[in-house]
Amino acid sequence: MTAPHPLAARTLLDLMGATPPRPHLGDSVLLIIDAQREYVDGALPLVGIDEALAAGGNVLARARAAGAPIVHILHRADGPLFNPQSHGYQPAPPLLPRDGETVIEKTKANAFAGTALHEALIATGRKSLIVIGFMTHNCVSSTVRAANEKGFTCTVVAPATATRDLPDGGGSTLPAAAVQAACLVGLSDTLARIAWTTDDLIG
Repeated sequence: MTAPHPLAARTLLDLMGATPPRPHLGDSVLLIIDAQREYVDGALPLVGIDEALAAGGNVLARARAAGAPIVHILHRADGPLFNPQSHGYQPAPPLLPRDGETVIEKTKANAFAGTALHEALIATGRKSLIVIGFMTHNCVSSTVRAANEKGFTCTVVAPATATRDLPDGGGSTLPAAAVQAACLVGLSDTLARIAWTTDDLIG
């Protein structure tokens, strides 16, 4: 095995020898965050959403086949976005909940805030989370950070996440690809393993 170049960038997790191992689907919980129609054909369509949903569908099918617990998070709001009475609130295919799978509503970016998510995860007896969903820079990031603080080991499946273009504060637009990359790399530094392809998952 070739030693890393002395000047090569490395994550803090790597430097500490603490990068989480490749996760086994059969030993993990699949956490699906906000896979809802608002991000597909609603008011907040995301860049690359069709590809992300397809990748997520692959992960979900494999997790079900491996017998992994599945937890679906749905965002709910009283305004025009994610309103339970609206089309945008509905889960997006192919990431639809099945009977027996846990569905938890949230109202904050952090899926643990004001919900029973922590208790639901503890009940599984598993500490490894495989995370997919939307948006990468907001609810995915916020939830992974909270999960890390609660002692869970997280793997974020990059191709099964997505975000959107954002204003850069200077009158221009920061492309979604830049937002996505910066968010995932930031999480990889101290908080999570990033599965850059679905093949990084075992099982």
